[in-house]
Amino acid sequence: MYPQRIPVAREGVPFIGTTALGALIFALLGWPVPALSAFIVAVFFLYFFRDPDRVIPSGPGLVVSPADGWVIEVTEGCETSLQGGDVRRISIFMNLFNVHVNRAPIGGHVREVIYCPGRFWPANWRKALIRNERNALLIQADDGMELTVVQVAGILARRIVCWAEVGDRLKRGERFGLIRFGSRLDVYVPRSISVLVKRGDRVWAGQTVLGKVGYDAETED
Repeated sequence: MYPQRIPVAREGVPFIGTTALGALIFALLGWPVPALSAFIVAVFFLYFFRDPDRVIPSGPGLVVSPADGWVIEVTEGCETSLQGGDVRRISIFMNLFNVHVNRAPIGGHVREVIYCPGRFWPANWRKALIRNERNALLIQADDGMELTVVQVAGILARRIVCWAEVGDRLKRGERFGLIRFGSRLDVYVPRSISVLVKRGDRVWAGQTVLGKVGYDAETED
């Protein structure tokens, strides 16, 4: 797993550093307009790649949001699920201004990581669900319950980053990846989960509870 030690995702450092250096060079050359433009872009990258700490809720049987954004769909569906068909899908859309670091919805072992190349339709379109570039993780809790979380690229996203590998153990709310510049995450939960969110709800990664089931998850935290 990728270690996080600073409040900015490591993948953003080249973007921030390059544009900040450009701003400095333009300023030294006495070119105020390019310097200001590069500085504004550097500030945007610093904002986009921010990685704030979150207070992860404790307690048994909780499924937390893997992403900041808005719930765009809660429905029955197993389109890109890795754990079978008896599931519900919770889809979360991240716009350009949301934190894009993704967090594990539950604690458990990563059983599968499957990357699929694809298109780059707007992430809030339904066809993006199965046609866009995506990366799916199957996480299994200690009691055997399985959950799939799928990172889906969007119209501006050109790279899905996943730090988790098969065999890794994730804690609930632990960082496992990010997607650059607008995207979505789909969470497939077993039908035993009571979904606590609805379309239009605002959610925060690692912090908002999406659902709950009555199983003992104390070993996750």
